Amino acid sequence: MFDLELLRSFVSVVDSGGFTRAGERVHKTQSTVSQQIKRLEDDVGRPLLNRAGKTVVPTEDGERLLSYARRMLSLAEEARDVLARPSDEGAVRLGIPEDFAAYRLTELLANFARARPGLRLDVRADQSIHLRRDLERGELDLALLKRAAGEKGGIAVWPERVHWVTSKANPVDLSCGSVPLIGFPAGCLYRAGAIHAIEAAGRSWHMAYSSSSLVGIQAAVGAGLGLGILSEIAILPNHRILTAKDGFAPIDKTEMALVAAPDASPATLRLADRLAEFCAAVQSKAA
Repeated sequence: MFDLELLRSFVSVVDSGGFTRAGERVHKTQSTVSQQIKRLEDDVGRPLLNRAGKTVVPTEDGERLLSYARRMLSLAEEARDVLARPSDEGAVRLGIPEDFAAYRLTELLANFARARPGLRLDVRADQSIHLRRDLERGELDLALLKRAAGEKGGIAVWPERVHWVTSKANPVDLSCGSVPLIGFPAGCLYRAGAIHAIEAAGRSWHMAYSSSSLVGIQAAVGAGLGLGILSEIAILPNHRILTAKDGFAPIDKTEMALVAAPDASPATLRLADRLAEFCAAVQSKAA
């Protein structure tokens, strides 16, 4: 029978890409995680990870085990939740970016809440600048937010794929004197990146459409009102991705980070684990 603690460490190493960050996720030292992986490999009699420098990736056998490990850990978590059934788990205040709110994340959150009738789940979809502020103020317990790549802190971090986009049917005239931009209000990471990239290329710009709604921005891009920067999961079929060949180089790297309040409750940390698994799966599919 598989040891769930060993499986949990194995999944964390794969999701985080290394032993150090995996240790932070499961609250163990790097050496302890390494020993647990060795024990698991001894149990199955096969190597599960390829260690190439700082990068750690699963072997073919490791990939086979990974899906089973996720299912076993999920079932074990569900069993604990059902058997415990506390009368009152309090509340978890979660902040998420709007593009992830529309990307099957609502189903995960609904399932999490249904399994815990004593828990009140308060979810807020907003710009990352506001989510970060509210987390620092103590108004959120957990936040999935976008930030510049390489920032410190967080339970888990994933590189984000973002692209310049225009309308597929009515593309913007790229030879125009002033580039029409579409984006969220001031303070948005994408907006700042777009403006910086345009100015670095020596071109002028103006905001053709600004909206606090992702749906509004997607619609404006699709209609041909201007150019925007969207995460890969928010790009629609009526959008066309622009590349360096079109004169639009990639913007500065961004990342998704899952950050919890210092005094996060057990329920908050359980939700963080679920979100970490979800985001890792999203990244894996997009790779």
